[in-house]
Amino acid sequence: MTILPKLTFRYTWRYLSCLGFLLLLGCSTSKPKTPAPEPYGPAEIQRQVSEVAVLQQSFVGFALYDPALGKMVVEQNADKYYVPASNTKLFTFYAASKMLGDSIPALKYVAKGDSLLFWGTGDPTFTHMDLQNTIAYDFLKNRKEKLYYIEAPITSTPYAMNWGWDDYNYYYQPERSAFPVHGNIVKFKKDSTATAYTITPVLLKKRVWTDSSRTAHSNTFRRAWRTNDIAYNPKRAQVAFSQEVPFITSPELTVQLLADTLKRPVKLVKRAIPAGAQTLHGLPADSVFKRMLQVSDNLMAEQLMMLSSGTLSDTLSVERAIKYAVKNYLADLPDTPVWIDGSGLSSMNMFTPRSIIALLQKLQQERPQEKLFPMLAVGGRPGTFRNIYKADVPFVFGKSGTLSHVHNQSGYLITKSGKVLLYSFMNNNFKSSSSEIRSAMERIMTEVHEKY
Repeated sequence: MTILPKLTFRYTWRYLSCLGFLLLLGCSTSKPKTPAPEPYGPAEIQRQVSEVAVLQQSFVGFALYDPALGKMVVEQNADKYYVPASNTKLFTFYAASKMLGDSIPALKYVAKGDSLLFWGTGDPTFTHMDLQNTIAYDFLKNRKEKLYYIEAPITSTPYAMNWGWDDYNYYYQPERSAFPVHGNIVKFKKDSTATAYTITPVLLKKRVWTDSSRTAHSNTFRRAWRTNDIAYNPKRAQVAFSQEVPFITSPELTVQLLADTLKRPVKLVKRAIPAGAQTLHGLPADSVFKRMLQVSDNLMAEQLMMLSSGTLSDTLSVERAIKYAVKNYLADLPDTPVWIDGSGLSSMNMFTPRSIIALLQKLQQERPQEKLFPMLAVGGRPGTFRNIYKADVPFVFGKSGTLSHVHNQSGYLITKSGKVLLYSFMNNNFKSSSSEIRSAMERIMTEVHEKY
């Protein structure tokens, strides 16, 4: 009888000790409460830009500016230089709008007796197939004098520094010239119901030959490297097609094209530009700016800088216009641009994201929003943004830029809360496809639109 109480006490103590241990163990292994997520803002945007998997191996520059706050809200490598590709056209737009005025100088001329001497200003719109412009055409067509063409002094080469020589057959790289005709390209087109294709300009039809050999090129049409001979491969032709091929320009070919187009004689005269020239003005400048920006027209961009140089002297020079614009309009940028051409085809162009933001500020300050935004590529609308940022009410207005291993976007974004933000999102040196980079940028910027 004396043992039972001791045993009971001993086992009771063990039981209580075990129970206490289990309670303590249970408390120590319980999951801590998940902290509430931080409000969406600069830190989250920065995290997304830094951590998106497809951007990990590329060189990413990002700048997001809030005009209402008067400061950058997010920056990543914003002071580093990037190849801008067609973001360069934003600088061309700004410089040309400062230098050209409201209309494009179509050509210059002097009338002497029964002769009309005329020369080019660099206007790219003469008989351009995608722009309705007959001003210079009608002027030359209806003049009673005999027509004499003078090649304007030009120091810019047909290709700018570091353009891809092997892109000579592609529509996006036509040559620069003093008097572009038909956009300096020959267009081949065939509808599904047609039996043969058409050629514009018809003058170059005699330079086309058919190549059905086993070793024929892989394009439907391919121009020879150093001549305007163009081989047609019928085995590569679709039922319906449209292809544009740049031709090699020269004063002699310009005269032939003018005569063929105007249906009247035009003679080439090799002489200095005469004094007392008058200027024929053509399209409103904004219509050419809009075409350049929305579809990223490279010839428009190059020729706009050439046109701009014509306001400085009779000599046409893209390089001189760029130098003048940098000194007189862009000296206050955070970082001096390395600016080579008007279009961005040169991989030697270099800009920083924060300098692009500064340029966007200049445009915003000098043009009303209702006139500025429609000039740019618009999300979900015809142009280079047609397949991204789709919405009933557009919220992104800007410019894209693509070269091999380069894909960028810069422009303006309107948030659902009503803020207007400026952004520059630059990606260089990536191995993945441009479409993957584009999708990543679209996801991030769409979330900024929805949540910021």
